Amino acid sequence: MTRKQKRLSVIVGGLAFLGAATGLTFYALGQKASYFYMPADLTTASVQPGQRIRLGGLVEKGTIQRGQGATVAFSVTDTHKSVKVTYTGILPDLFREEQGVITEGSFGPDGVFVADSVLAKHDERYMPKEVADGLKAKGVWQESKSE
Repeated sequence: MTRKQKRLSVIVGGLAFLGAATGLTFYALGQKASYFYMPADLTTASVQPGQRIRLGGLVEKGTIQRGQGATVAFSVTDTHKSVKVTYTGILPDLFREEQGVITEGSFGPDGVFVADSVLAKHDERYMPKEVADGLKAKGVWQESKSE
């Protein structure tokens, strides 16, 4: 092999390695992606059982039910549609009815959303961006004007 051929084979091998590394990186990132949905968006979305998503909205009034141990069942709503959610773990201190929440998890085979994390808004003037945008688009939520 001539010197030029060796150099060309090293360059081609390096480019092939970089291409494979880039492809594997994008594949891994695609597997970890978690898309955000409001309850009404789920009627048109094709979410498979077991697919990780983020579900956001307001905790529906009168739906919080404490189960055995640290298991809690509640519904997340955008006032157009509600989704039943179960969560096992310690809820944030600010978790309560009619407050903004983002849950992350997947749907079980029974159609109930099984959350493995729950995020609640941190004060009365803050709403998670995804939830606020979704509720504003549906005309449900308006920002309060601070004085």
